Amino acid sequence: MSRVYNFSAGPAVLPEEVLKEIQEEIFDYNGSGQSVMEMSHRSKVFDDIIKEAEADLRDLMHIPDNYKVLFLQGGASLQFAMIPMNLMKNKVADYIVTGQWAKKAYQEAAKYGKAVKIASSEDKTFSYIPDCSDLPIDDDADYVYICMNNTIYGTVYKELPNTKGKDLVADVSSCFLSEPLDVSKFAIVYGGVQKNVGPAGMVIAIVREDLITDDVLEGTPTMMKYKTHADADSLYNTPNCWCIYVCGKVFKWLKKMGGLEAMKERNEKKAAILYDFLDSSEMFKGTVEKKDRSLMNVPFVTGDKDLDAKFVKEATEAGFVNLKGHRTVGGMRASIYNAMPIEGVEKLVAFMKKFEEDNK
Repeated sequence: MSRVYNFSAGPAVLPEEVLKEIQEEIFDYNGSGQSVMEMSHRSKVFDDIIKEAEADLRDLMHIPDNYKVLFLQGGASLQFAMIPMNLMKNKVADYIVTGQWAKKAYQEAAKYGKAVKIASSEDKTFSYIPDCSDLPIDDDADYVYICMNNTIYGTVYKELPNTKGKDLVADVSSCFLSEPLDVSKFAIVYGGVQKNVGPAGMVIAIVREDLITDDVLEGTPTMMKYKTHADADSLYNTPNCWCIYVCGKVFKWLKKMGGLEAMKERNEKKAAILYDFLDSSEMFKGTVEKKDRSLMNVPFVTGDKDLDAKFVKEATEAGFVNLKGHRTVGGMRASIYNAMPIEGVEKLVAFMKKFEEDNK
């Protein structure tokens, strides 16, 4: 069977070039006579892999020297607890709730202190980003939290909130490495890698060094302290070696593609092809306010559940897979991450045009 166009929100499409390289090295990585899946995380060979991966990520994102890069397990969801455990010194944190993942993070933080929902877009099924220019920031807030790109709802922050001097923490899972990001504007930036960077099973957290201390909430498990992992260069326990290796390959691919500026340009071009069609279509409509549209996740509907189901079924048969929307939005969603080629989006739009003609 030939490869399909995979529009999954995550685990998601990986660059074919990277998959082929992995395939070539699966039995024997770099003359070591073993697969990366089999080797010790304490070996010199793996030490080179993890160090090179970090160096390439620092290079790609221009990460300042006073930030640590941590390769952690537990996915983005474990960070919902890890962040308050490590940062909630005053037991107060402000959350902007723009989707299901920000909401889950907010609910988790409430277990450790006073979590305050200072803005939300839940009133319109998270179809927009609220005005964050003058928020009621708590004087005692330890940090302000956002989910930068909302995978389910297809919204993204085009401007960062005015935190009035408070530390900003951001979940960037679904827009990670899709465009340049000024890391110095954040206290912590983290993302599950299974959407735009690698296979499932890991989160990369970029943490400002002054926040990495032993001064954490009482009862915080050893594995939940940033300091544990920072002091051990992400090798306190056996990390997700395979995932780190694949992410390292993706970082090399991104550099080869021209870095994050080039990716942004490419992603804008891809998204424009789909949004321009949605704006001109009589059948298909986007669900997000235009000013807040994500470059990565594009939800759309026909307005008729049966027609939506028919579209998903026929699209799947035609080789466009994982287009079914999240149950809270319905309809369809095309996730067009870095590794989705432009022709994938062009062919999807051509298919949508034909479907519209055939089902008028």
